This record gives sequence, structure tokens and C-alpha cells, in this order.
Amino acid sequence: MTILHETAEKIKNMEIRGAGRIARAAALALKDEAKSIDTDSLDEFNAKMKAAYKLLYQTRPTAVSLPNALRIVMRYKASTVAEARSQIIANADAFVTGSENAVKRIGEIGARRIKDDFTIMTHCNSSAAAQIIQTAFKSKKNISVIATETRPRMQGYVTVDVMQKAGIPTTLILDSAVRYFMKKVDAVVVGADAITVNGNLINKVGTSQLALAAHEARVPFIVAAETYKFSPRTLLGELVEIEERDPSEVLSPEMQKKWPNLKIANPAFDITPHSYIDLICTEIGAIPPEMAYWVITEKLGWEIEEADENIM
Repeated sequence: MTILHETAEKIKNMEIRGAGRIARAAALALKDEAKSIDTDSLDEFNAKMKAAYKLLYQTRPTAVSLPNALRIVMRYKASTVAEARSQIIANADAFVTGSENAVKRIGEIGARRIKDDFTIMTHCNSSAAAQIIQTAFKSKKNISVIATETRPRMQGYVTVDVMQKAGIPTTLILDSAVRYFMKKVDAVVVGADAITVNGNLINKVGTSQLALAAHEARVPFIVAAETYKFSPRTLLGELVEIEERDPSEVLSPEMQKKWPNLKIANPAFDITPHSYIDLICTEIGAIPPEMAYWVITEKLGWEIEEADENIM
């Protein structure tokens, strides 16, 4: 199995998880594919790269970081295979480096919003959200974390592991206990799989209930998101597809046979309205959700249709 197909399978099966990690893995998979294609025909090279793009694109339809990363890597104009290969490799390396630096910068910016003696609630597993918490802790702030299990894939266990290794006091709670514990929380910090043009957040299912409970309790709700998680396609009115995952993640096949008429819904993500978001921490600064349009049109800075022409 090639690195391309192995990466696609791992993304699809959630062995590689988290929007930022998915984006970086996909970029590196395209880089490896560009290096491994043995041809002197630019048309053949382009066709194989487009096939690689489409294979990766179809693995996780909701995490906009994935198609954004793929488009960035595939932005090349070349007259020879050597030129095309060189540009793709450079694009991939620049994206991965920029993504890693963005997470570090988000941690520095977001940590300023975390005060001494804060209890922070988080959901699922986000490298950017975790970076904010870890940066605040490393700056000698006395903080603690409440992490949800994040069923059914239990991504919260990954967050707990990160926090325990960092020495941060952490409590693991049931997803359904969010409202009960919100009265003990000073801030909610979550990651993002996508942010729409109007500032709505698409993130792991259950995020919206944290936002609703935080809004009711007047607890600040902070999103940690690299700018490549903003969705340019929503400028054109396109809706972000909410991924529906396999029912077996919720109920075993044996139990499904026991209740053959039972319907099982397993959405991977939900939508949090921008009105429940206090702040989005990006690598370019802490912004209100209303600035999403500016980020998409000015910071991302490329024409959507033009970008798609090269790869679709």
C-alpha cells in the first residue's frame, strides 16, 4: 500500500484525527505522491495528482482544513514534470511548517485569555485548543481542565492523555454532564473543523451543547482555529456537509441484529451559531466570529473557482 492510500485509509478510519493533523497528513501524502510518480508526461503527472487529490478529498467531507490544504498544495503552474513536482513539494513543506507555527502562535494568543485559577472545559481533541491550555499552564498559571469523553470515538481520552503528560489537573466527564459542571467553569476552549463565512462553527458533535450551556451560564466560549479552517466555499452559498459515520461506532452489529428496526444516527459534527462564540483565536490574532468573511476573502487570498480549475 502506498503512503497515499495508507494516509487516506487512516484519515477515513480516524486513525489520523483532528482537523490540523488531517490537513498536514494529506499535504505530506500529496508530496510523497508527487515524488513517486515516474513519468516525463506532464499530462500524465497532472492526471495522477488529480486522482490523488480526489482520493484524499473524499475521506472526510466536513473538515474544511482537508480540502483547503489540498488546494494549497495543488496550486502550481508548470511546463515540465520537474517544475510541477518541485512546486508541489515546496507547497506541502510550506503548508506543514505554517500549520505547525500557527498552532504555536494560537497557543500564545489564546493563553492571554486564560487567567490564574481558571477551570477550562474542552471537548473532543484539538491540537490548537490544547496548545492554548498548555501555554497558559507553562506560564505558571494555576489552571485545571474538565474534558468530555466525546462519544462515540472517545477523542476526549486523547485530550486527557495530553493534559496528564503535561501535568495539568484534569477531570474527565460524561458528555451529558456538561450542563452540570458548567457552573464550575471559567472558560470553554474548543477547536474547529470548519468556520463558515458568517462565523458559525462546525466542530465535533456535542460542541453546540457546550456553547449553549456556556451562553446560559455567561461563560466565555473560545474557539481555536488556524485560518485554513475557514471555508471559502461558503462564500458561494455552499453548505458544509455534516458527515454521518457508521452506526457500528454507536451500537455493535450484534445489538443491531437484536433490534433490526432500530434506526441509528451518528453525525460526526454539529453547528454552533456565531452568536454563542465570544472569540476565535487564530494565528493572525483573536477575532470576533463576524470577521470570518474578512479572513476568507483577505487572508486566504485566492479565488475559489480559479483554485478548483487546476484540480477538479
